[in-house]
Amino acid sequence: MSKTVLVTGGTRGIGRAISETMVKKGYKVAANYAGNDAAAQECAEAIGVKVYKFDVGDYDAVTAGLAAIEADLGPIDIVINNAGITRDAPFHKMTKDQWQQVIDVDLTSAFNVTRQVWDGMRERGWGRVINISSINGQKGQFTQANYSAAKAGLIGFTKALAYEGAKKGITSNCVAPGYIDTEMLAAVKPEVLEGIIATIPVGRLGKAEEIASMCAYLASDEAAFINGATMTVNGAQYIAG
Repeated sequence: MSKTVLVTGGTRGIGRAISETMVKKGYKVAANYAGNDAAAQECAEAIGVKVYKFDVGDYDAVTAGLAAIEADLGPIDIVINNAGITRDAPFHKMTKDQWQQVIDVDLTSAFNVTRQVWDGMRERGWGRVINISSINGQKGQFTQANYSAAKAGLIGFTKALAYEGAKKGITSNCVAPGYIDTEMLAAVKPEVLEGIIATIPVGRLGKAEEIASMCAYLASDEAAFINGATMTVNGAQYIAG
């Protein structure tokens, strides 16, 4: 029987690429989204996933969303915590709301989702948790104290879960993308984008499919001995020691 995957933020950008790759690998895929109904419907029709609208930053909303997914597709075996937003501002101008919104969606959501499927994974003796961090969670970034903190938090969260889940057949790993060619980056001014690419040794932006293929590998049985790792996919722009 094919396993069930939940991809948060799974209908656009990197999340959509992950959802599509997991469908191609034969998984049953639930793609969560927050607000863009048109994009979600197009994604569902184009790649054949079921889409579920709920706020991953709200614990109770996640409870209801997971119940709907499990009623449709069965127990969730693999969680890919990909949902993320940015609310950039220099720290001396950053508001409490800008801080909290990013922490809620980019970090607390991983607790909200993973905690509620964790017991089932333990009982079944198998599970995969894959958290999507960022190069900026590894090295920090100007105007992104909130985002960098959240994405760094996912790395620590991943390591702790790896210790706790290992004897129950659950692996927890992190993927830290560099700058990826998505809608979010397309909004950057051309001259700024050129400057970014100039700092990437391979001389190009990453592809969403390259992040998706790493997720697919970490979800597989072949990756069972990889646990607590942070996989950098950034074209050598930042090499973590």
